[in-house]
Amino acid sequence: MKTIYTWRRQDRIDKGLEPGLTSGELSELAAAKQRIAALEAELAVHRRASELLGKVVPPKGGSRPSR
Repeated sequence: MKTIYTWRRQDRIDKGLEPGLTSGELSELAAAKQRIAALEAELAVHRRASELLGKVVPPKGGSRPSR
């Protein structure tokens, strides 16, 4: 019964009869949240790689003679 109510309410929102996010806006919001989660995961990988490389590779310019 709750599902039918939810569908009816969403239909009324889509028709502009009730305030709220339309189906298109909800879809766009969900896609944006997925994209943000993917980018945050990618950033975490890059940060971790940077941490690991920082422990293995000395900073640039520290041990070489300048030209």
